[in-house]
Amino acid sequence: MRDREELFLKENGLDVDGIDRAKLLAAFAEEMDAGLAGKPSSLMMIPSFISIDRPVKTGTPVVVLDAGGTNLRAAVVTIDDAGQAQIGSFSKGAMPGTQGEISAEAFFDAFADFLMPVITESESIGFCFSYPAEITPTCDARLLHWSKQIEVPEVVGQMIGAGLLRHLAQRGYERRVVILNDTVATLLAGKSAGIAKPYSAYVGFILGTGTNTAYVERNDRITKRTDLDPAGSMVINIESGNFGRVQQSAFDKALGAQTIDPEYYIFEKMISGAYLGWLGFIVLREAAQAGLFSAAAADELERWETLSNKHLDDFCGGRPLADNPFLAPAFSEADRESVRRLCTPVYARAAVLTAVNLASAILKTGEGRDPARPVCVNVDGSTYYRTLTADFQQRVQRELAALLTPRGIAYELIRVDDSPVIGAAVAGLM
Repeated sequence: MRDREELFLKENGLDVDGIDRAKLLAAFAEEMDAGLAGKPSSLMMIPSFISIDRPVKTGTPVVVLDAGGTNLRAAVVTIDDAGQAQIGSFSKGAMPGTQGEISAEAFFDAFADFLMPVITESESIGFCFSYPAEITPTCDARLLHWSKQIEVPEVVGQMIGAGLLRHLAQRGYERRVVILNDTVATLLAGKSAGIAKPYSAYVGFILGTGTNTAYVERNDRITKRTDLDPAGSMVINIESGNFGRVQQSAFDKALGAQTIDPEYYIFEKMISGAYLGWLGFIVLREAAQAGLFSAAAADELERWETLSNKHLDDFCGGRPLADNPFLAPAFSEADRESVRRLCTPVYARAAVLTAVNLASAILKTGEGRDPARPVCVNVDGSTYYRTLTADFQQRVQRELAALLTPRGIAYELIRVDDSPVIGAAVAGLM
């Protein structure tokens, strides 16, 4: 049965050992360079207009709004002279558009309503917006398109900050807003936390519901813009989840066809938490049709409408709770072993691709040649830290070391709790 399962996965294009890491690194580099030059590329390389060298006002509260892949968060944050953040008045709710399609007016109303309990705490708002958007020199953001299955089509093409400020003004509040991507915020949080360490460059990486990467680029390399000071630098939002030059399996293509944006975010759909359980479910349903499960297990899988990433990862990672669907009587022990063997490669491949993604951003900084001044990589996101299957986090680190150590690149992975919130506060206080 093990041989049949391995053949089934390889015939459908899910082959972890067959991933050409060097080829993917080269493709990432080419796509990044093309995106910076304004040439056709799957990587948008969006300028943030945020420099990590600007001073941060300390001892002053700032309101933070964090629009993530699943949740909407608000808080009041103060940064002290040591770079430490004090977070208060924290609240969390559902991200508008995750519960079905809504209008643009309802979308901005939801944001403004959510800020009402903290709006009087500061004249400034640091707004962490976790979706592909064109950032303007005034730090507003025009939404390019949605990811993570958000359903608010009327907002595409609109200015997010202007929409929020309009709805706040309707309630009698005039405010200033700075918008940045959550991965840019993660990078800024890493810079803030690492203020006392001699890092040579900074990278922000998120692997949670979705995925993305940011790094600091010299302005003279951002040739698609002619209005930048060539002596300066800024954080670039890569939008790495949209990387398109990666070999998809038949399962990936089937998943893509079921999403509301099948042509976008191919890479994100191969590695992030919103999709890994879904992808594993497709693998299992196809395997059942190929006769790799008992009749009872195949019938059980056919009855399921969906499979959560948590349930699949808990089971394959060896820590299923009592409500785990794979503990149902329909699955024999042989069936359960088949589930593990068929779906563990889904997570193992995600780990390899994650390492390639990280290595690409670290290499793009051009730094890390001096072991005493490594590249600082702030990693955020529940999928990275909580995934059990395939020894995920350790596998990423092993793969990353295999890619960068022979190249003589020094780097350090750090973790800053509440990175998007802290980074948004830093941006609002600059």
